[in-house]
Amino acid sequence: MSLDLFLLIIVVVTALGFDFTNGFHDTGNAMATSIASGALKPKAAVTLSACLNLVGAFLSTAVAATIAKGLVDAHLVSLELVFAGLVGGIVWNLLTWLLGIPSSSSHALIGGIVGAMLAAVGGHGVIWSGVVSKVLVPAVVATVIATLIASVGTWLVYRFTHGVDEEHAEKMFRRGQVGSAALVSLAHGTNDAQKTMGVIFLALMSYGAVSKSETLPPLWVIVSCALAMAAGTYTGGWRIIRTLGKGLVEIKPPQGMAAESSAAAVILLSSHFGYSLSTTQVATGSVLGSGVGKPGAEVRWGVAGRMAIAWLVTLPMAGGVGAAAYWLVHGIGGFAGIIIGVAVLITTVVAIWLRSRRARIDHNNVNAEWEGSLTGGLSAAGEQSADDGSPVEHALRSAFDTGPDTPQLKVVGQDDPAAREIVRS
Repeated sequence: MSLDLFLLIIVVVTALGFDFTNGFHDTGNAMATSIASGALKPKAAVTLSACLNLVGAFLSTAVAATIAKGLVDAHLVSLELVFAGLVGGIVWNLLTWLLGIPSSSSHALIGGIVGAMLAAVGGHGVIWSGVVSKVLVPAVVATVIATLIASVGTWLVYRFTHGVDEEHAEKMFRRGQVGSAALVSLAHGTNDAQKTMGVIFLALMSYGAVSKSETLPPLWVIVSCALAMAAGTYTGGWRIIRTLGKGLVEIKPPQGMAAESSAAAVILLSSHFGYSLSTTQVATGSVLGSGVGKPGAEVRWGVAGRMAIAWLVTLPMAGGVGAAAYWLVHGIGGFAGIIIGVAVLITTVVAIWLRSRRARIDHNNVNAEWEGSLTGGLSAAGEQSADDGSPVEHALRSAFDTGPDTPQLKVVGQDDPAAREIVRS
């Protein structure tokens, strides 16, 4: 096997790995509000989102062409460069997932590719006009528009339903949320899955497997990217779902439906025009707008501020990782350089995953009350459960202690006559 073919295989596998991280990193864009409001059960929500992401990936390829040809000079792209860019995207995705920050997977990928290009050939290899017009400007404009639409939509919803029985209204909006959340997932597939298609398309052009004059990636690229993103979506990405659903705004069904409808409209329009939009920023802006638009709603501006900082540093930070990965792989060179690069990536991924297990967030506790931070109260509860009482007591508490309003189970000793009499009766 030649070095170039080996490197192409590594690039394709790594790209699909990025697509997988993109899937679970962005599940919250579509489903966080529906899960938080109770419109959908957590596992049902991610299953629905995965299916619609899969369908959406086949509906548009305009964004794939933008990634492949609109941001860097395709004639200067090497397989080493593409691999390094993917490393930058994957590492930043996983770090922000660990912290529960809904940053942009799109910008992580673009930043990684641009950073690797700068390390390889310098600034003349980057199409700066494309980066500005196709990435930076749409990110700002679309986020602001999504926030405004969600704010106005939420205000109108509460205005028109004023005087309607609150319980009945929320029940109806929960039903509506199923449709709006499904639309966001479909829209997400039309935009984000295309980005990895564009990267693999770029790698195939660099290798010479497809002509640089081609405008669409091969069918196998479209299918494999769609499946990888759907698989990642199904795993949940619960840490980011928790931040979007519980940490930014306390979501009610009317807000959730307004936020989801706003996000879906903006994402679908951007996909139609081929803009490599950050669906995360659009979805987050919509959630924020739903809090601003609801009279008396609490918006946690501290959480929003941390998100904004993450958005600002995503491109340069992912670019820095991409540049470092390129220098490592290219500096060592040959098979050894690629193997060491892959080993470093795998080691980093495993380390981040192990760190996340210290305070695990999954479908069981994703809707727990927000106590000041992503894992606030979660790890403490786990430690108490592990240290307090016998295994039988732990099992009983798990079976009966189902919510904050449920009376706490009290386990008594066998020598308590009154308790034994109650059990007999």
